[in-house]
Amino acid sequence: MSRFVRRALVAAACCVVVSLQAQTLSDPHWEALLEAQRFAELDKLAQARLQAQPDDPQATLAIALVAMSSDDPARVESALQLADKCLQRQPAAAVCHHAAASLWGVQALTGGMVKAMSLAGRIRDGFAKAVELDPLYFDARDGLVQFYLMAPGIAGGSVAKAREVAAAAQPRQPEHAKLLRARIAMQEEQWAEAERELAAVQPGDDPGLRNGLREAWTVLGALYLHEKQPAKAKPVFERLQREFSAHAAGFYGLGRMLVDGGAVDEAIALLERARGLKGAQRYPIDYRLALAWLQKGDKPRAKSLLERFVAQGKGQRATLEDARKRLAELR
Repeated sequence: MSRFVRRALVAAACCVVVSLQAQTLSDPHWEALLEAQRFAELDKLAQARLQAQPDDPQATLAIALVAMSSDDPARVESALQLADKCLQRQPAAAVCHHAAASLWGVQALTGGMVKAMSLAGRIRDGFAKAVELDPLYFDARDGLVQFYLMAPGIAGGSVAKAREVAAAAQPRQPEHAKLLRARIAMQEEQWAEAERELAAVQPGDDPGLRNGLREAWTVLGALYLHEKQPAKAKPVFERLQREFSAHAAGFYGLGRMLVDGGAVDEAIALLERARGLKGAQRYPIDYRLALAWLQKGDKPRAKSLLERFVAQGKGQRATLEDARKRLAELR
């Protein structure tokens, strides 16, 4: 299995929304709504601003981020039409290029290999143009690095180019550069180096950098689980719990690991706690809880959780298929 395919599978299996990255909005109130995942409120405000200012880049980005969180292809396409208008009206606005590239990235991740290959050039050029227009626009630089790391060589992927883009951040954004180097180290399976870089990042009060750091630690923990190294995954998830205690990532990750390891009572407590935290909807919590209750022999409770998980229809295909299979066995 190629390194690209394995990384893509790991990201999908662990519900890491790579296309969302750790994007931020310039309006503090809008950023707070995004962080709290109050997407309906954010969308309403952004739509209202577009009514008054049809070419507003931040409103366009906000609608794009809401669409990317929806798992709705039609909504993504609608947001992309707005991003295209933004590009036509404000071609020098880095945010417009970034919004379009991010939406194309979602379509590439969900549309299959042929779709991904057809969009690769647009995604790369969109992020690159945003960085060219605003070299300090970290969300766009991060997107460009992740494109080079995830895309196969035939579609423009290149670790060497990712290193160049990351190195260019060092003079003016040294903390951001550490995060980018950590992403590259993970791609190269240099786990100790990735941990060293992540541990050295000082995000301060930069919400984008802080969100990106949380996401990178989450990916590293997921990769450790994929590589059958739970002893290394455990301190990563514990760190996430300490440093990002309001977010579900660390609690879900450790809970999932404990389910797999048979420590079901502790796992259930962690997963139930994760359910009430930020980002909880990104993770298949009901599915993992069902597996835990099955281990405890409580089939009715497991069945109820699996039914709810399947009814929602969200999650990776393999996880949904396994949930349906287990439900059939319980009926």
